[in-house]
Amino acid sequence: MHGSSEVGHLVDRHPSVTPERLIAQLIPPPTFAEVSFDTYRPDPAEPSQAEAVRACREFCDQAQARRAGKKRLFGKRDVLPGVGVYLDGGFGVGKTHLLASSYYAVSGQKAFATFGELTQLAGVFGFTECIDLLADYVLVCIDEFELDDPGNTTLISRLLSAIVERGVSVAATSNTLPEQLGEGRFAAQDFLREIHTLASIFTTVRIEGPDYRHRGLPPAPEPLSDGEVADRAAAVPDATLDDFDALCTHLATMHPSRYLTLIEGVSQVYITGVHPIDDQNVALRLVSLTDRLYDAGIPVVASGAKLDTIFSEEMLNGGFRKKYLRATSRLLALTAAGQTGRAIT
Repeated sequence: MHGSSEVGHLVDRHPSVTPERLIAQLIPPPTFAEVSFDTYRPDPAEPSQAEAVRACREFCDQAQARRAGKKRLFGKRDVLPGVGVYLDGGFGVGKTHLLASSYYAVSGQKAFATFGELTQLAGVFGFTECIDLLADYVLVCIDEFELDDPGNTTLISRLLSAIVERGVSVAATSNTLPEQLGEGRFAAQDFLREIHTLASIFTTVRIEGPDYRHRGLPPAPEPLSDGEVADRAAAVPDATLDDFDALCTHLATMHPSRYLTLIEGVSQVYITGVHPIDDQNVALRLVSLTDRLYDAGIPVVASGAKLDTIFSEEMLNGGFRKKYLRATSRLLALTAAGQTGRAIT
């Protein structure tokens, strides 16, 4: 590539996502494409981890049996309601590893989605259509069930109740903050209260242990100048270069379910003019984009404000605290990859 004029821009992309494509995206992210129960390494000092593996294996067996139903006379089968398992614990104890392993251990139709993706699915298809869509599945896995959005939690609770009645089993993980772990079953109690219509089907599995990734967040790199970012972008095939405000405006023109298609085929993302955000809607769209970039392992290089200052203190102390902390952590990992030029592993 010669000169930044040839660099592509995310703001010039206008992806459309067919319903079929949305369904096809409901699989574990690339980071967890190769995992299984056998590749999970329980910490011998934390017996709850080995117990969690056993509980998940048992859950998978039950999910298959429930979907098969109960034989009646004349060869017909009665539908048995699905079962549920809820993996509760802090960051880095392997909850998503076990959730993805459960997904792979079960044969038949199944879906793996973040809580946000599931609410998007209901938004795109409509509530009733979404139930019909998932009704014949063996298993639906929900990573990071969020308790900080009452409207969406109620929506998903009703959706899950309906599909469980039709024989679908559900596995979910929590997104408990580390400082809440001292409060015992805080997240589990919150979860069961929020989904009271479903509480009876869920077995709560508590996973203890320190964060295996816990090396402290790397400090945010010193931002480059706009010119340096543009020059670097010009030297990288399939990179994109965008102004931060223009990108945020562009994200508002499409449903977050399209963000995965927006970054398809992109090798690295270069952004100029980053600054703190004070609009919650803009911030939440940026969180969604960050999650997609992280799942795809696409490094980020930026100029302007440091990436750990994007979300204000007020936002970090508000109802979406967990999302913003996760997004900050992921942005720092992506910019660290951008500095070395290596993809996320």
